[in-house]
Amino acid sequence: MRLLERNSAGKLSLTKDFIGDNIPKYAILSHTWGADTQEVTFQDLVDSTGKSKAGYSKIRFCGERAKYDGLQYFWVDTCCIDKSNSVELQEAINSMFRWYRNAVKCYVYLSDVSAKKRKASDRLSEYPWESAFRSSRWFTRGWTLQELLAPNSVEFFSCDGDRLGDKWSLRQTIHEITGITIQALQETFLSRFDVDERLLWAQNRKTTRNEDQAYALLGLFDVYMPLIYGEGKENALKRLLKKIYKPLKGPDRLPYAAGAPFNSSANQHLPTCLHNTRVELLKEIYSWADKHVDRKSIFWLNGLAGTGKSTISLTVAREWYKEGRLGASFFFSRGGGDVGHAGKFITSIAAQLAGSIPSIYRFICDAITKHSDIASRSLRDQWQLLILDPLSKLDSNGYRASYILVIDALDECDNDNDIRMILKLLAEARSLEKVRLQLFVTSRPEVPIRLGFYQMPETEHCDFVLHNILPSIIDHDISIFLKYNLGIIAQERSLDAAWPDEEVVKHLVRIASGLFIWAATACRFISKGKRFATRRLNTILDASSRILTAPEKHLDEIYTTVLKHSIAPEYTDDEREESYYMLRQILGSIAVLFSPLSICSLSSLLCITKEDIGQTLEDLHSILDIQKDQNQLLRLHHPSFRDFLLDNTRCKDPNFWVDEKQAHQTLADRCIKIMSTFLKQDICGLEAPGVLVTDVPDSQVEHCLPLEIRYACLYWIQHFQKSGTPLYDDDHVHYFLQVHFLHWLEALGWMGKTSEGIYAILSLEAQIPANKSPNLYAFVHDAKRFALYNRVIIEQGPLQIYCSALIYAPENSIIRRQFKGDIPIWIQRKPKVQGEWSAVLQTLEGHWDHVSSVAFSPDGKQVVSGSFDKTVRLWDAITGELLQTLEGHRATVTCVAFSPNGKQVVSGSGDKTVWLWDTITGEILQTLEGHWAAVTSVAFSPDGKQVISGSYDNTVWLWDTIIGALLQTLEDHWAAVTSIAFSPDGKQVVSGSDDKTVRLWDASTGVLLQTLEGHKAAVSSVAFSPDGEQVVSGSDDNTVWLWDAITGALLQMLEGHWADISSVAFSPDSKQVVSGSDDKTVRLWDASTGVLLQTLEGHWAAVTSVAFSPDGKQVISGSDDKTVRLWDATIRAPLQTLKGHWAYVNSVAFSPDGEQVVSSSYDKTVRLWDAITGALLQTLEGHKADVSSAAFSPDGKQVVSGSYDKTVRLWDASTGALLQTLKGYEADVSSVAFSPDGKGHKASVRSVAFSLDGKQVASGSYDNTVRLWDTITGELLQTLEGHRATVTCVAFSPDSKQVVSSSDDKTIRLWDATTGAMLQTLEGHMATVTSVAFSPDSNLLPTLLVSNDWVVEGGTKILWLPPDYRSPTCVAIWNGNIVLGYSSGRISILGFQEGSKNL
Repeated sequence: MRLLERNSAGKLSLTKDFIGDNIPKYAILSHTWGADTQEVTFQDLVDSTGKSKAGYSKIRFCGERAKYDGLQYFWVDTCCIDKSNSVELQEAINSMFRWYRNAVKCYVYLSDVSAKKRKASDRLSEYPWESAFRSSRWFTRGWTLQELLAPNSVEFFSCDGDRLGDKWSLRQTIHEITGITIQALQETFLSRFDVDERLLWAQNRKTTRNEDQAYALLGLFDVYMPLIYGEGKENALKRLLKKIYKPLKGPDRLPYAAGAPFNSSANQHLPTCLHNTRVELLKEIYSWADKHVDRKSIFWLNGLAGTGKSTISLTVAREWYKEGRLGASFFFSRGGGDVGHAGKFITSIAAQLAGSIPSIYRFICDAITKHSDIASRSLRDQWQLLILDPLSKLDSNGYRASYILVIDALDECDNDNDIRMILKLLAEARSLEKVRLQLFVTSRPEVPIRLGFYQMPETEHCDFVLHNILPSIIDHDISIFLKYNLGIIAQERSLDAAWPDEEVVKHLVRIASGLFIWAATACRFISKGKRFATRRLNTILDASSRILTAPEKHLDEIYTTVLKHSIAPEYTDDEREESYYMLRQILGSIAVLFSPLSICSLSSLLCITKEDIGQTLEDLHSILDIQKDQNQLLRLHHPSFRDFLLDNTRCKDPNFWVDEKQAHQTLADRCIKIMSTFLKQDICGLEAPGVLVTDVPDSQVEHCLPLEIRYACLYWIQHFQKSGTPLYDDDHVHYFLQVHFLHWLEALGWMGKTSEGIYAILSLEAQIPANKSPNLYAFVHDAKRFALYNRVIIEQGPLQIYCSALIYAPENSIIRRQFKGDIPIWIQRKPKVQGEWSAVLQTLEGHWDHVSSVAFSPDGKQVVSGSFDKTVRLWDAITGELLQTLEGHRATVTCVAFSPNGKQVVSGSGDKTVWLWDTITGEILQTLEGHWAAVTSVAFSPDGKQVISGSYDNTVWLWDTIIGALLQTLEDHWAAVTSIAFSPDGKQVVSGSDDKTVRLWDASTGVLLQTLEGHKAAVSSVAFSPDGEQVVSGSDDNTVWLWDAITGALLQMLEGHWADISSVAFSPDSKQVVSGSDDKTVRLWDASTGVLLQTLEGHWAAVTSVAFSPDGKQVISGSDDKTVRLWDATIRAPLQTLKGHWAYVNSVAFSPDGEQVVSSSYDKTVRLWDAITGALLQTLEGHKADVSSAAFSPDGKQVVSGSYDKTVRLWDASTGALLQTLKGYEADVSSVAFSPDGKGHKASVRSVAFSLDGKQVASGSYDNTVRLWDTITGELLQTLEGHRATVTCVAFSPDSKQVVSSSDDKTIRLWDATTGAMLQTLEGHMATVTSVAFSPDSNLLPTLLVSNDWVVEGGTKILWLPPDYRSPTCVAIWNGNIVLGYSSGRISILGFQEGSKNL
């Protein structure tokens, strides 16, 4: 860093180049550049010239100010950098932010602001220069942003040299000008602000050179990158964002509940214990915290409502924070948004720990980097990866012996299962060895929490029951509390120092009856009376019963008193009635809200002015936490007020009592109204249909969907449900759905609440009587199918609701018909789809390898799956949401099953072990070892006390689930055991084996009872019927057999599958059998007659596992296509499929005019289709083996096909007549272009194309080359080499002079067709390029291709492909049309309009 130095004579000179940390203290100048010719440069100073330039005055000014501040050195960007030296310029720009940050003073010279002149607009301003200051060019320039934020001291000066103020004194004005938050203007660490917010600060700033709009932001994100002037703004920003997001895997990216810490703004007004109160209790708590030998890691403080638990939590948290012992805190609050549930509990704790323990930061970062999906993992995974693992890695230096977590009001977490899980996880803190983690927990003594602590050893936790403290001690503490707070009121209102007297305080203590919440409410009520404080005290005393009653009675009395005093006595009767109504409307809404709202949001939702709400609540500060800022959330001081207000046996004044159902009805109606007004297509104004949720900043979503809209979207159905209001055809709910259903789904997608929306739809469906409201019921049922089928894309890319979701919905779908006008006009040709919803309800995606086994939980609410990816996953069977990922197996998970009570899962693996898991916490309960080969099948006994396992070691083992002991080994099979099951009474075991037999065993003695023989190949799956009378077996001989379980007689042989049977199961009523097969289908059979009832198609790879749901209404299947699918087992209509190939489609191609498509298939046929209607025109039969390739001639009149039968055939495209059969090839023909002279490709041909003049054929091959052939002689003309992987597609330019090729190497290459020279290599795709084409003018068209489940045009995602339409085996493109061929034999055709693809 080179500085300017001013000597004693005032002469300026450049210093040497300071390197490292030896830089003296300096000042720095911030300014806007004038004309380049008038700025003093480095060379000017070297040559001792430049004093005559206008810019010299700024340098002189900076030197004088530095001298004034006692600084000898200063820095000015115009002349301290040698810009002719590119290396120095690179270093300077990358160091600029640091140089400004390290400056002692930063002087901002505003050349367009004068302190001498007052504009007309400044007459009402405090400063005469304020208007010019606000409009100064300095605030619009790109580079000045970092110059504002980096330095600690920033001083502003006018062009006259007058000091206008500094960053602190002008913070409000600067905030208003720039939009930068005041906190950011004060903050040293900008990393505390998310990326999107920092980018927003720079959004409207300008730079002279476009690239500088990116380079000027380097320091804001603490990144470094080389400068490439000439790359353009977009490329520079792209590089910058890549640099920014790559390292952002730290705790600041974890989901965080802002109101959770004890010192959050939401908790800042909560009281702490007063001096000399709670003395013994606090002493006991602090003593527990100080005991490092005692292994009781948890202190549970439990007490009834209003006994002061949160006050104590806040007190100890603050004390431990001062001592540096507090690791983190989480204050739960029911209905408090993120602090009302466990969704952000552990991630918030982790983020706080990272701030409290610097040495743990990098370990948490490592966990986030390694597990990018950590935020969506189970609480068990998060606790292990973000808390226990990082703490266990701390070395012996740089940390305390122990840290404390404070968890307040655990009972206010909204899910009992989450509460139980949290308690189990907290107990695991004892496993830490290097550092001690202590947990301070408070709650009411609710059942789930009591049971959770009862299940822990008593040696691990201290319990303290708050409401069991001696009444005299509680009364003493309440007395101190009252004296302190009433004393403050006396001082504020200038009352007598002795007010109130001792007897009054004692009386108040008696009324409080041990409830601190009563005392706190009373003090707030009196305080808000201001000059009527004494009168309010007397009101409380008069209102209280003379006879002491239960504490709740006194609480009700003070709540009633507060409410009565909110109604002015001077009101007329009409005014009073109106006030009562307004009070019930507002308080009733606040009481029944599922999540708190601000005054502003409540005003919008209820259509009541903010002024009316403010005035209504003006005297209710004693029961409501009301902030001055009306955008802050309204909260009840204590949940007991809600209980009081909604209970007419407690709130006996009908003027105040709120009818809970009516309050819910009001909110439901208001939610419908505000959503109807606000929701619309593309609510965030993004326009691009392929934009993902991850691409849109949270701040933008919150701006476009204000809090009240988000609330309405999330809770409107819950309010209707709570209101008990019947719903009918053509009512306002029906009308809302008919207009805004898709808009609502879109909003839920942006909010990340799709699963909640699906639950809401299911709830709504259950609320509608199908016989009384058939149309509404049908609409909601169809809406459920629509949402379930499209859940993934609603979550990931909500705008695809109007594109993919609509065009792939069945033709007769009510949603499709209702909203067909919302389909973008640029989708000109829609795929042909079936008429009705198929049996597929949902597709669960998440495994990254084959799914090997699936099962329903006993209550049907969850699904478990095992996979080759070595994981076990638990899913919500209703919404399809991934609940937990259980990791630990070292090889493929081959089999999974639930225990009869649903609390455990058993898994078997290729690692030869059987594992038992807790389904709530994800904890490993047992690891059963002993098999000496892979475990193939597992099952629980009906009583859950035993587990059975089969293995490739030819044995069946029975285990005790509690102690993990081996009970029996069943040996008699002479080949691998593939499947096992218990009989319904648990007395027998059935096993299937590769030895082609089914065997029945006595489960208690291990004696072999029967051997059932007959299958001609390995038995892959077995099961008992639920009535115990039959056994079903599936085999690699493609059949399913039903046996009499008592006699062993064969009852039925079910035939129909054309590949190995992988899995079989009975329905719960024993009347049906389901089978899954390598033929990719699931089939349902009548168990008594053997009749095939249903064939379920959709998987595009082998089906590996099937099972019925407990109610028999659904079937689940797992597949090698890596998905789990849920099917409706009650649908009896045959699945509609498009007529077409019945086997794998190998190739597809358009005719030259784009009006027809030709396809070839493993079914030995070539088919011609109408590209517009999708109708089948011709089926060309004659090949005796798979047809590998087909193409049109340049004039479209002929079709050529090549086959594995070693022939090439020419067909008439109009009549389908066979014109020629070319024989004599020595090998299979994999493409219709090959060289008869043996100069052909060295591997199969992937793609072929004619030149438009018909004289040449181009072929692309798996040998990575493109070859050009003479179509008349068959001679090889050129071999084009350069691709590093398979050539996927080739095409000629219209003039036949160029060839374009695409490849698995992710590149597109242009070649000279005459010379074979490579002309260009086009790079940029992130995955395989599958298709390319020229436009009619020989320019490359924007590439249409299929990539990662999307149709992509020119690198932009335009259409998402649902699971049933993915993984095409071949693709062809013509003039904006794309045809996809599939392994199932189906052909799908899409057409897109040229130009913009906006919504």
